[in-house]
Amino acid sequence: MRTAIETRPPQARDATGGAIVEARGVVRTYDTGSVRVEALRSVDLTVGRGEMVAIMGPSGCGKTTLLNCLSGLDRIDAGEVLIEGTPLAAMSDGDRTDYRARRMGFVFQLYNLMPVLTSVENVELPLLVSRVPAREARRRAVAALEMVGLAGWAAHRPDELSGGQRQRVTIARALVNEPAIVWADEPTGDLDSESAQEITSLMRALNRERGISFLVVTHDIAVGRRTDRLVRMSDGRIIDEERLEEVPR
Repeated sequence: MRTAIETRPPQARDATGGAIVEARGVVRTYDTGSVRVEALRSVDLTVGRGEMVAIMGPSGCGKTTLLNCLSGLDRIDAGEVLIEGTPLAAMSDGDRTDYRARRMGFVFQLYNLMPVLTSVENVELPLLVSRVPAREARRRAVAALEMVGLAGWAAHRPDELSGGQRQRVTIARALVNEPAIVWADEPTGDLDSESAQEITSLMRALNRERGISFLVVTHDIAVGRRTDRLVRMSDGRIIDEERLEEVPR
């Protein structure tokens, strides 16, 4: 299946324009009273503008915790996270929420689509919540569905779509606010191998042709090797990074 992508001018992609997100000595500990878990242990990581990075490692190693801390969904106990040069700690809760709505997109394994809404209604929902006028929200939602190759499925509800199509709707929803970075947590984990390859190709095309940064948490090495850089974690630490060579896709 070919991916329908609207190509932006070359200047829209800037892989050398500095960091979009940076972690410096980030520590996250969960303490239940009887158990203390060091989920992140002094993690340093930088994601550049226009870069696609995969985080891999065994279950429980801290991958999703790192994604949540970098995106501001979870707090940190020590260290610093900077988003486009601004420390997250310097933002109020309202500022962080507003920033996520304007500059970030999220893709999760289980879609999180509203079952009673159509594809286009699911995609436009974040815009309506952000008080974008209804007509403009619909226009942008339709454009986002076209971007992921689902223009003909705008009126279908999630139970009328395949797993791969549902994840495309999720990606369209993540892109509808024209984010600077998309956080993807196991985006192919619930898909068959063919659909997983299509979704990976779609994310890669969006990254290359629209300059959107991606940070992807995955167990799938085939997904990891389609990115610019593969970061491996174990026991709350980054233990290895591999810069991947450009190969024909």
